[in-house]
Amino acid sequence: MLEATAHCHPATTVVAGHASGLIVALGAPLSFWGGFDATSGVIVETKHPQAGFSLTGKVVLLPATKGSSSSSSVLAEAIRNGTAPAGIVMLSPDLIVALGAIVASELYGTVCPLVTVSPPVFDALAGAAGRIFICARPNGVATLESAPGEAGDPSGSTSGDPAG
Repeated sequence: MLEATAHCHPATTVVAGHASGLIVALGAPLSFWGGFDATSGVIVETKHPQAGFSLTGKVVLLPATKGSSSSSSVLAEAIRNGTAPAGIVMLSPDLIVALGAIVASELYGTVCPLVTVSPPVFDALAGAAGRIFICARPNGVATLESAPGEAGDPSGSTSGDPAG
């Protein structure tokens, strides 16, 4: 019987902090403003591939964002409500998303780390299922450790309640 092993991936810190959660790879860009409900933590954009799926407590692989600069306030509100992702992994820094995470950290003392990774690392994580641990240091150096073995669907779909 072969045992699954953890994989360590390099990343760059955008917003420092530590987090862990199940990996959720979004299949399309997301606007937090109008596409995400900060009260429930659910994707509400009806045309999004993961519409109805809860991001609460997950580590979200977000290929890109779209939409309004108001997304920062929606993310900050979700962090305050406890309905935000545990952490966010992107291909390139998004200053609007970073601003929301920074404001929430300063105002509410709650951290949602944001890191960037190379396309090969993003693809490797998107193809994985399980839990991921983010260690995003203030000096810009971050690591992601994926721990396979837990139920999780990198497509964001679920076999049960999509909001759960």
